[in-house]
Amino acid sequence: MTNAKIFPGAPAVHHQASRRLFMRQASALSLAAGAGAPLALNLLAAGSAAAQGAGDYRAIVCLFMFGGNDAFNMVLPTDSTSWAAYAAMRSSIALLPPGTPPNAGAPASSSARWGGVLPIAPARAQGRTHALHPLMGSLQSMFDNDRRLAIVSNVGPLVAPTTKAQYAQPSHPRPPRLFSHNDQQSMWQTMMPEGATLGWGGRLADAVVGGNQRAVFTAISASGSAVWLSGQSVRQYQVSGAGALRLGADNSNLVYGSPTVAQALARIARSAPGGQGAHVLEADVAAIVDRSIASEAVLRGALSPASAPAFGTPPAASGSYNPGSDPKLQYPSPLSGQPEFSPLAQQLQVVARLVQAGVSGATGVRRQVFFVSLGGFDTHSNQAPQHADLMARVAHAMQYFDTALGAINAREHVTTFTASDFGRTFTSNGDGTDHGWGAHQFVMGGAVRGGDLYGSVPTLVARNPRTGEFDSPDQVRNGALLPTTSVDQLGATLGRWFGLSDSQALEVFPNLANFSVAARNLGFMA
Repeated sequence: MTNAKIFPGAPAVHHQASRRLFMRQASALSLAAGAGAPLALNLLAAGSAAAQGAGDYRAIVCLFMFGGNDAFNMVLPTDSTSWAAYAAMRSSIALLPPGTPPNAGAPASSSARWGGVLPIAPARAQGRTHALHPLMGSLQSMFDNDRRLAIVSNVGPLVAPTTKAQYAQPSHPRPPRLFSHNDQQSMWQTMMPEGATLGWGGRLADAVVGGNQRAVFTAISASGSAVWLSGQSVRQYQVSGAGALRLGADNSNLVYGSPTVAQALARIARSAPGGQGAHVLEADVAAIVDRSIASEAVLRGALSPASAPAFGTPPAASGSYNPGSDPKLQYPSPLSGQPEFSPLAQQLQVVARLVQAGVSGATGVRRQVFFVSLGGFDTHSNQAPQHADLMARVAHAMQYFDTALGAINAREHVTTFTASDFGRTFTSNGDGTDHGWGAHQFVMGGAVRGGDLYGSVPTLVARNPRTGEFDSPDQVRNGALLPTTSVDQLGATLGRWFGLSDSQALEVFPNLANFSVAARNLGFMA
C-alpha cells in the first residue's frame, strides 16, 4: 500500500519501509546462520551498524497522556497579545497571569489557590514570553535551572508540511480521521489510523535490536499493551509496577510452599500438550510461556528492589515495602490538598530499575524503548480542577524519574518525551474544551539541549467577531492548532540520538521524506 492510497494526492513515501528493513535483516542473517537456523536466533544478531558499534546504553521513554492533553493550559505564551486572546477565549477555564500570588485561603481545587502561571526563560523565546501551568514548579526549575527539559512547540501528526490554505484544500494530504481519539492515538504511535500493528517505537527497536544480547528486553511497557512498541521482529515485553509478570512460582521459587510443585508447573506450562507432533499453535503458546518464565527469572535477579534508596523509601526493619504509602511515589494533590499515590510514578519507578539493570549490563541490552501512560485527559467538562490534578501528576512523576535516574548516574542515557492523542480547542465549551490537533510536548534528559523552545511557537488570536473564524496562520476550527512540527520530525530527532542513520530514519518514519533535509532534525538532542 502506498502513501498516496491512504492520503489522496500525497507523494508516495515509505509505508512499507519497516517491512523492507525486516526482510533485509532476515535475508542477511539467514546466510550467516544457515537456512535451518531459527529466525528468532537470527534476529538476535540483526540490527544496524550503529547498534553493532554502540558501546553505551541508551533508552527512550514515551509518556503518553491518553484523552488529549490541553497543552494551551500547560505551556502558555504570556506576551500581552497572546494573553489577551487566551483570557478572552477561555474565561471559564483560564489560568491566572504570571505574578499572581497564591491564595492559601482559596479552595484547594481553585486556580486562586495555585497562583499565577510560572514564567520560564527559554534561550530562544521567539519574541515572546512564556510560562508553565502553576502546578509544574518542578518542571520550571528543570527547564530554567537544570536545563534538562525542552519544549517542542505545536507538534502533531502530519503527512507533509501544511499551511492553513493547504489545509482547506481537499487535495492536500492530511492525516485521516482527525479529532478521533482512537485514530489519533494510533497516528501518534504508528503514523497510521486505528488498526495499525507496527509502532514507531517498535520500528526503532527493530533497527537497533542487533546490539542487544537479550532481544526480549528491547521494548518494554509498564502500562499494558502499547502499539507504539510493536515492531516487525521485536515483541513488546510487559511488566507491572512490581517488576516482571510472574507465572506460577513466588520469589522463593515455590508454589503452595513446594519447589516440586513449582517445577512441575513450569514443566507443564513450557511443553506443547501434544509433544513433538503438537499443533503449531500449541507449540507457539509453549514457546511464549517458556520465554516468559525465562525472562522473569532474568529480571528477578537483575532488578534492584523498589524499596532501594534510589527508587523508593526503605521500609522499617520489621515491615515490608508498600508502594502506595511510599512518599516518593506520592504527589501533592491539588484536589484533596493531601499527598496521594501516583500510579504513573510507580510505572516510572520500574522503568528506572530496568534502566539501572540495562546500564549495568545485567539484562544484556544497549538500546531500549519504554512506554508509560496516564489517562483522564479528555476534559470536555470540569476541566479546571481535573486538568490541574493531571498536571500535578505529570510534573511530580517526571521529577521523580529525573531524580531516580540521577541517583543511578543514568540521566545522560535516558530521554523521555510526552505525547497525547491531540491538543484541544482554544475555545471553551463552557466548562471544558473539545478535541483539537497540534500541542506542545516536553522532552527530558541529560542529553537534551534543555531550557529552550523548538519548533515554531504558534500565533494565538481571539475569534474574529465578524467572521467567527480565527485569523491566525496556526489556528483552525475552534482555535485548535494546525501543527507546524510533525511527529515524524520529533521521532526522527530522538532516533538519531538513539543511533539511526539518515537512511534508517527515513525507513522508520514514513512521512519524513516529505520534509526538507534541514527540517528532519529539530536539534533538541546533543
